[in-house]
Amino acid sequence: MTFLNSILNNSIEHHEPFKHWELNSPLSDGAIDEIIKADIPNVEDHNLKYDGTRAIDGGAPEFREGIASGGKAIKFRCFITRENSKDFPNLVKFIKELQSKETHNKISKLINKDLSNSYVRVEVICDRKGFWLKPHCDIKEKLLSCLLFINKCNESESLGTDFYNSNLEKVKTIPYKDNYGYFFSSGPDTWHGMEKKEILKERRCLQVNYVSFPTDWKVD
Repeated sequence: MTFLNSILNNSIEHHEPFKHWELNSPLSDGAIDEIIKADIPNVEDHNLKYDGTRAIDGGAPEFREGIASGGKAIKFRCFITRENSKDFPNLVKFIKELQSKETHNKISKLINKDLSNSYVRVEVICDRKGFWLKPHCDIKEKLLSCLLFINKCNESESLGTDFYNSNLEKVKTIPYKDNYGYFFSSGPDTWHGMEKKEILKERRCLQVNYVSFPTDWKVD
């Protein structure tokens, strides 16, 4: 129970600019290895440029609404599904931990939201040169927003997520440290993004959500 252990024993609660938790060592070595090896195309190879969203080419509105089809953007998004689960056995173990009552009950108490009828959504991310993310608040369907960092390329710790206050002034940056990350629950003032910064090779992350719309992974 690596993720739950991190919450219980290696997490710090913060209240500014909004309530969130930083996590240390939330992932197993096997899960990290699968995140590193996940094959995610480079947008530059497809004559596309980052536009300040994860959509890249217009697929995100469908993803944000929980619709299975995501247009062209699906090429650049590696969601862990039952279809590709055989390629990610350790991340499936991670998902099963998130599905467990012990884990989602603990998180429910922390964020004061009922996760008992939710679904888990997990996505491997590989951001490359030119990536940035405009300040935004997650949709209410994302009951929990969590990003876990994998920094094996000696990238700058400044590549972590930027948090903003209600005036969209940057208040802090979660450090982009290896096997480190954060979570919070969506709300009207949970402004976050990533300003334009220099990525030397790649910014690998695991995006983790409990969501209200169906995925392949219903909680227990």
